[in-house]
Amino acid sequence: MDYEKISLVLKAMADPKRIKIVDLLSDGTMCACEVLEHFDFTQPTLSHHMKVLETAGIISVNKESKWYYYTLREDFVSEFMSTMTKILDKETGK
Repeated sequence: MDYEKISLVLKAMADPKRIKIVDLLSDGTMCACEVLEHFDFTQPTLSHHMKVLETAGIISVNKESKWYYYTLREDFVSEFMSTMTKILDKETGK
């Protein structure tokens, strides 16, 4: 088990705004401008949060023209759920 990677993911998810971003992206890909509509902060602040999530491997970014589109990584979701089950549910995790 890669505890360093797990720690990086949990640190990225430790911010309530980033948890909300992950929640929003669980419904599908969104443009930065669409994500920003749900918050009361600036675009540079959103960029910072997105970079943290991208670095942790939680989201992927696709640039089309001048717009950035963010997607929750499916491989992250399945891996995260599996890892948390292994850590927290010793009955099924072994």
